[in-house]
Amino acid sequence: MIIVEGSARIPEGAWDQATAAMETMIKASREEAGCIEYAYSRDLIDPNLLRIIERWKDKAALVSHFAEPHMAVFRAALAEVGPQDLQVRMYEAEPEPLPL
Repeated sequence: MIIVEGSARIPEGAWDQATAAMETMIKASREEAGCIEYAYSRDLIDPNLLRIIERWKDKAALVSHFAEPHMAVFRAALAEVGPQDLQVRMYEAEPEPLPL
């Protein structure tokens, strides 16, 4: 499995515009083959911080995701919002349940 996690700062006053673009992206991405989880969230302590979490079946599914038309639309919309400190990382992982 591939895990993508990241964060970005959304400028003050740009959340409504960012949210509209993110909702469209989330819905389209969740429909893709190989998508296990796709979510964005706003940090509870730092309300201008966006958290990114994605889980993909494999690297091929993630590569395919980047080629989807909705990805190009999202990148253009995000450029208008002007996120700062965007950091996104990819990890390969073998899931294991945690004993809670």
